[in-house]
Amino acid sequence: MKVGTIPLPAFESEADERAFWETRDSTDHVDWAAAERARFPNLKPSTRATSLRLPVPLLERI
Repeated sequence: MKVGTIPLPAFESEADERAFWETRDSTDHVDWAAAERARFPNLKPSTRATSLRLPVPLLERI
């Protein structure tokens, strides 16, 4: 069978889609050789400051 030739089913929910992909390989449904790299120049990662107490030996190993 040719790569990426099996059509995707219509999913009723995100949970259904998640269950579908947990048991299948995307190469049966998507032609990754034809994929293009996407750029998201305005995407800003979210960060949050946190305080965490760790033992000094652990910090030295990190």
